[in-house]
Amino acid sequence: MTTNPLLTPSTLPYGLPDFPAISDEHFLPAFRAGMAEHRTELKAIATDPADATFENTFRAFERSGALLRWVQMVFSNLVAADGTDARQAIDEEVSPELAAHADSIYLDGALYQRLAGVDVTADPRLDAEDRRLAEETLKTFRLLGADLDPDSQRRLAVLNERLAVLTAQYGRRMVAENTNSAVWFATAGELAGLSEQDLASAAAAAHAAGHPGGFLLTLSMFTSQPWLAVLEDRDSRRRVHEAAWRRGSTKGEHYTLDLAAEQASLRAEKAGLLGYTSWAEYALVDRTAPDLAAVRELLDRVVPAATANARRERDTVESLAGHPIEPWDWPFYAARVEREQYHVDATALRSYFELDRVLQDGVFAAAGALYGLSFRERPDLNGYAPGVRIWEVLVEQGAEASGSAGLGLFVGDFFTRPTKSGGAWMNSFREASADLSERPVVSNNLNIPQPADGEPALLTVDQVNTLFHEFGHALHGLLSSARYASLSGTAVPRDFVEFPSQVNEMWMYWPQIVTRYARHVESGEVIDQELLEAIEASSLWGEGHRTTEYLGAALLDLAWHSLAPGSTVSDPLAFEAEHLMAAGLDPELVPPRYRSSYFKHIFAGGYAAGYYSYLWSEMLDADTVEWFRANGGMTRQNGERFRAELLSRGNTRDPMESYRAFRGQDADPEHLLRRRGLLG
Repeated sequence: MTTNPLLTPSTLPYGLPDFPAISDEHFLPAFRAGMAEHRTELKAIATDPADATFENTFRAFERSGALLRWVQMVFSNLVAADGTDARQAIDEEVSPELAAHADSIYLDGALYQRLAGVDVTADPRLDAEDRRLAEETLKTFRLLGADLDPDSQRRLAVLNERLAVLTAQYGRRMVAENTNSAVWFATAGELAGLSEQDLASAAAAAHAAGHPGGFLLTLSMFTSQPWLAVLEDRDSRRRVHEAAWRRGSTKGEHYTLDLAAEQASLRAEKAGLLGYTSWAEYALVDRTAPDLAAVRELLDRVVPAATANARRERDTVESLAGHPIEPWDWPFYAARVEREQYHVDATALRSYFELDRVLQDGVFAAAGALYGLSFRERPDLNGYAPGVRIWEVLVEQGAEASGSAGLGLFVGDFFTRPTKSGGAWMNSFREASADLSERPVVSNNLNIPQPADGEPALLTVDQVNTLFHEFGHALHGLLSSARYASLSGTAVPRDFVEFPSQVNEMWMYWPQIVTRYARHVESGEVIDQELLEAIEASSLWGEGHRTTEYLGAALLDLAWHSLAPGSTVSDPLAFEAEHLMAAGLDPELVPPRYRSSYFKHIFAGGYAAGYYSYLWSEMLDADTVEWFRANGGMTRQNGERFRAELLSRGNTRDPMESYRAFRGQDADPEHLLRRRGLLG
């Protein structure tokens, strides 16, 4: 084997991985070398004969495992964005090894006792961030079983290893099933309503998948597919919806429900070992929500109003359609309501949202106006797949200096590929850390259909919103000023991490931004102000349906993760239907945003008992939007306040303390309810 590039520091700007030099054969040896090096470092900490201090325990623990962390960050990005069969196989092989390695750390009694023996409050040289590191490190040890007796620790290790295997298997099967579930159509007539660009993309997708001709519609990870809003043929809509709805639920090679049920049962057992009544109760210990009761109270407050709105909306579209509405009909007739009542044509709007212009003159421009950032594309730096682009992020120097300084790198991977996980996300290849002298390298992944050669990539309104949303996560990583990597950027509680990204969505329609990027792709004409006002007027239309879709997924997540220790689920689909109905939701009226068989967030994405986070974070977001509007909107002064008190802080202090420092008070949930049209 040639020299392994993962075993030596990258010499590229900001530590960007040297992707052309890295091959799949490098990962397993690098993982194992990283684990071995980490074990040696940790043993040295645990057996150090010197008196235990912050420096030789907590800071040494924080700095240990640098090689392993580097390999994991590179690989986790690649397996999500370009998860070839070879990489999925590596993931399945190494995941249980990594789980066992983590257990060897957090169940190491000697290491835990040495850390716990340091009184960080007694050392006047330590600041609040040092103490926060110590507090969070010990909390992690306790939550991962450090206080358990030896027999319980052994059982916990078995559970962790099995859960790692199940998570990797679920992710692999889900990606394969999503690709296999793409719907092939023989003729263009079956796809009436699609634009010429979308037809060309579908024809190219069919060719790439090996079909002799025809058109292939690939699926997003949601239950409701974007194609349904434009397909005129009802049977074509039905075929697309049913393909999406069935994913992973038919027994066979890509069946995922057995993996989901086993994960939920083992998580319940693990929670019981750790002293909790359910995984949901356990997960909430490390969140900003005070407890499970508070989460349920918020969801219960929203369900009746959302479902009532959804029923009223159904009556409207059924009147328009002239027949009962099925799930595959809703997006089509909802779009007709927008066109006919609000004069908003989602298909025509795409001509105003060309990807590069939205990115450069919208997303990047907003970050410049608020935070003094600028972006210089670096075609000299290689991405990990064709079409991946890289920008250097620069930040304005202070008044005493001139020009801009390098902040980090932004990696953009916007188009779908067969090996890519569905959905959209932000990840880091490198986290900001003053202690390690490392600057951030962050990525955004979307799944926009690849346009035909020579054609522009035109976005839907939802995709524009997603672009702004995911870049909010990127800003959280890029603007971090944390000293320690484990407290940096998006390393905050799960129900807080969506907050900055949701706030960033507000700039999508901000007057000084939207007129820069929303220009007709052919004429360059700025989008009409009346059309923007119509879009705003229509924003509450369909909110009952959208909120109910989301609530279905959030409550389904809590149902799976409220199982008591020892519980099993023999029929996952019956379990799903029973709990949705019991929560006051009707999946026949509005199917959940995700079904258990393709719910990546909770079975392959770290959101177990955490999907409620989007609504919890939106409560903070809606309150913050009101603050920006009341204080002059998009100004450098406001951006600096948000950066200084929130974006830069990461987990260096309690995130809710950061929120109150920024806002001056706790969030008022009425702003959220009003935004979603749920107040009387």
